[in-house]
Amino acid sequence: MDRHGFLRHMHRVYKPRTYLEIGVNDGRSLALSRAPSVAVDPAFRVVTDISCDVHLVKATSDNFFARKDPLIHLRNGRNPFRALARRDPANLLGGEPKLELSFIDGMHLFEYALRDFMNVERHSRWSSVIILDDMLPRDVDEAARDRHTTFWAGDVYKVAQVLRRHRPDLLVVDVDTAPTGVVAVFGANSESTVLKNAYDKIIEEYVVPDPQDVPQEVLGRKNAVRPEALLGAGFWPGLVRARNLRRSRSAFVPLRRQIEAITG
Repeated sequence: MDRHGFLRHMHRVYKPRTYLEIGVNDGRSLALSRAPSVAVDPAFRVVTDISCDVHLVKATSDNFFARKDPLIHLRNGRNPFRALARRDPANLLGGEPKLELSFIDGMHLFEYALRDFMNVERHSRWSSVIILDDMLPRDVDEAARDRHTTFWAGDVYKVAQVLRRHRPDLLVVDVDTAPTGVVAVFGANSESTVLKNAYDKIIEEYVVPDPQDVPQEVLGRKNAVRPEALLGAGFWPGLVRARNLRRSRSAFVPLRRQIEAITG
């Protein structure tokens, strides 16, 4: 299963009510969304029919998230949170809509992808799902910071390493999609400042010249789960229910165990 097939089924099993995409390119992944969406890319060239209520933003993701109200479209557009907020304003947590499904496929350099994750997490809940693309390069050449191959993952695979090391509260799942793998992150915490506080030291440690020292477990996808196994797992209805009912973070504990049972 390739990344678009994985995303297509993700929309079906998780049924997100809001969607964010960083890195639009020709719009093939954005075309899979049916939820109110925000899509960010400094040079998108959409050639695919889009079937969702979307705000296309021509900007870098850093500049987008630096805006005062970057997700204003999800509040003012045709989305379920608008009617919900009229009945119960607390559902918007102070009026700010939250991202339920996010797909990060922007600049293929570690520091950019890490900042994208940090920015997305600030606008997510524990029940949100964050997908990062190009996380399982197949060889050292695909993992280079300086592109010289047809398929290029860059060194964004390091984001998973950083999250597992600095954020054990998150559940980071490698998924064996073609061609260069994805990672699904569960348990986001919008209040966490761990990565922000450690950012400079992390960059100093992880941003190094080519060739990159890619771990064998990454190249061999040793810990990656089949996309069909993750998408077909039994925890999804519980996660959707917890999300819709705005259950507290304590509900993540049993769900995490169910996900870990699939991932090993």
